[in-house]
Amino acid sequence: MGAPFKKFEAHASGGPRIREIPMRMVLPNLVTVLAICAGLSGIRFAFENRFEIAVVMVLLAAFLDGIDGRLARMLKATSKFGAQMDSLADIVNFGVAPALVLYAFLLDRAGSPGWIAALLFTIACGMRLARFNVLADDTDQPAWQTEYFVGVPAPAGAVLVMLPLYLYFLRLGLEPTRPAAFIATGFTVLIAFLLVSRLPVYSGKSIKVPGDRVLPVILGVVLYILLLMTYPWYTLTASVAGYLLFLPFSVRAYSKRAKLEGEKVPPSDIG
Repeated sequence: MGAPFKKFEAHASGGPRIREIPMRMVLPNLVTVLAICAGLSGIRFAFENRFEIAVVMVLLAAFLDGIDGRLARMLKATSKFGAQMDSLADIVNFGVAPALVLYAFLLDRAGSPGWIAALLFTIACGMRLARFNVLADDTDQPAWQTEYFVGVPAPAGAVLVMLPLYLYFLRLGLEPTRPAAFIATGFTVLIAFLLVSRLPVYSGKSIKVPGDRVLPVILGVVLYILLLMTYPWYTLTASVAGYLLFLPFSVRAYSKRAKLEGEKVPPSDIG
């Protein structure tokens, strides 16, 4: 009698056997698993009322989840298994973790509306990721549309939705009261709708830095990182405000480009 199940091959038929997988193939998946651990640890710290470290863990999870795919492509270590792992990690780190941390901190004071807002955000994040996965291979759209995301991307949504925590950490006298909870509930629903909207958001993927400006750009990036490390909550609050203010300009730039190209169709979700 034969075995009831076939042997699992992580890289499908024709791929290397398990004992032959080089370390460079394992590294991106390891980063993905670490991202999931960070996101889930953020939830744990939130339920322990250690909200600052909870937010740091969620942001760390978002960062790790954002680089694992790029690391896989750089190492030429992409695989079907890794792609599926990354998709599962995305919904945890960009949807579940931020929603639960925010709910434990503030949304629970709004009662059922707060929980509904947390659910809506998580579901919207899942829908945003699913739409991206389905349409990622679409090649029918004009090339210039690849410069735009459709709706706010999930990593940005995770950073945006935690704005109430950043404001609280600034020690400006803001307290997690019931009125504040209802305001945060409305804000969470707004971010959820931005995630699933057809809003064209410039991705910046096509930006090329002139050779004579490389050093100033590097210096600017280093300055931002140093500010983030030294004044994290001020920097994150300013970043969220800047991103939200940037969205109307992105829509305007897309409309102008569409008129220039003679296109009337919305952008395809290839971000």
